[in-house]
Amino acid sequence: MKTESNVMYIIRLAAILLIITSLVAAALAGVNSITAPVIARLTAEKTQMAIEAVLPGGGEAIDFAPVDLVSKVYKGENGYAIEVTPGGFDNTITMMVGVDFEGKVLGIDIIKHTETAGLGAVADAETPAGQNFRGQFVGTSGSVAVTKDGGAMDSITGATITSRAICDGVNAALACVATLG
Repeated sequence: MKTESNVMYIIRLAAILLIITSLVAAALAGVNSITAPVIARLTAEKTQMAIEAVLPGGGEAIDFAPVDLVSKVYKGENGYAIEVTPGGFDNTITMMVGVDFEGKVLGIDIIKHTETAGLGAVADAETPAGQNFRGQFVGTSGSVAVTKDGGAMDSITGATITSRAICDGVNAALACVATLG
């Protein structure tokens, strides 16, 4: 009875692993090709809903060179809906900020985030805590900051980084509208 050498055994295992990982990669690529258009459509719908949430009546995209945290600007009858992407605790937070022509926040709506469930994710939750957090920005102007940084905005308990990121996004939107005049 002849035994396989250690080198041949390792080569055989590596080849099997290569085949398995290639099949899994191909399967993931196939799933991605099927789901990518659906994800893009849902993201576009969520963006449109966010525009409607912060700027009643909707708005049309305007030509705007992206700066700092601002990626898109939509102009409506009552003001602007500004898409901003501040850096949160885990990753960027994509959110829409409504600002009227006078420079006051009309509302904020979070489109996408990967913040920690139960902590930073509260900012997007349809709970009283989430609604109160987002609602405190309505009517503000100038510059906003959390109370820990000398501002008037209450932080989400246990999620100061997320709260600061939301303030950064609102500040970017307010600054953007100030330049649009």
